[in-house]
Amino acid sequence: MHLDPDARSDSSDEPADAGMPSGDEAQFEQIQEASQSIRTELGRVIVGQEEVIEQLLITLFAGGHCLLVGVPGLAKTLLISTLSETLSLSFSRIQFTPDLMPSDITGTEVIQDDPKTGERRFQFLGGPIFANVILADEINRTPPKTQAALLEAMQEKQVTVGGTQHKLTQPFFVLATQNPIEQEGTYPLPEAQLDRFMFNIKVGYPSELEEQEIMRRTTSGGTVKVNSHLGGDEILVLQQLVRRVPVADVVIRYALRLTRATRVTTPEAPQFIRDHISWGAGPRAGQYLILGGKARAILQGRTHVSYDDIKQVAHPVLRHRILTNFAAEAEGVTSDSVVTRLLEEIPTDGS
Repeated sequence: MHLDPDARSDSSDEPADAGMPSGDEAQFEQIQEASQSIRTELGRVIVGQEEVIEQLLITLFAGGHCLLVGVPGLAKTLLISTLSETLSLSFSRIQFTPDLMPSDITGTEVIQDDPKTGERRFQFLGGPIFANVILADEINRTPPKTQAALLEAMQEKQVTVGGTQHKLTQPFFVLATQNPIEQEGTYPLPEAQLDRFMFNIKVGYPSELEEQEIMRRTTSGGTVKVNSHLGGDEILVLQQLVRRVPVADVVIRYALRLTRATRVTTPEAPQFIRDHISWGAGPRAGQYLILGGKARAILQGRTHVSYDDIKQVAHPVLRHRILTNFAAEAEGVTSDSVVTRLLEEIPTDGS
């Protein structure tokens, strides 16, 4: 659906609500109910982390992959495993260690005897990657060779072993956890793999009251059983619904300006970008800004994408796609602070 680039609502400078395409109203209500049910189930196990949960749900409905970064003990693994329990999907947890091999993830071919002919033949035994939801736990604890085993699966939704392609079951999500790279025994993920993650979500420490509640829950008896609310076919339908959310051309242009402004070689780049950035975000950043904005709009109960939707997903989309230089490191400039400044300086009126 094409929107008038000059469309505005009466009460703000946001693009006007053009509504969902005809016939999508029931699915819109379904995604609202499903997201609220998932939030409720997660709240029975996870204390706080509302922003992290929202960004995980955006990733889920946008059909992307997600990287959660934080120090150990912040319930990153528990959050992902609990989310998988709210979905009627197959789940695999892969603990990344320095001795993990690529075949431990993708699977391997073994020689077996054919009971009918007695001949020996190769048979492929799939690894843990053959599931709908993959928890890649502490993904940066393994060397780059093993990290790269996820690249084809994340992008092409398949793995190739022995020259044969094996399709993965849809939907397919890689939800990875990562310790800060400053910690010992970690291997930074290559830029090509980082770019395949839709979001890089920072998981921070809980507040005092939240930590008090965590201590109370985790030191008492009893377990919480989480109910599932969405199946694979339903998720695929809702992902298509997200892609049909209308977005005004002016919002697309705003996301484009944000993305291009991170590149030192473009005329749109401000001087502070040229001073502090080595490499900027690629085209995937713009795509994920729009997809993330669409998913957030639905989760917020709206049927159109606003400038605020783009701003709210800008940090998780851009922070791992911007590479700062030595001057930035010396001055304490981070990719997050760069994104914050871009959001402050780039206008939403197209000027």
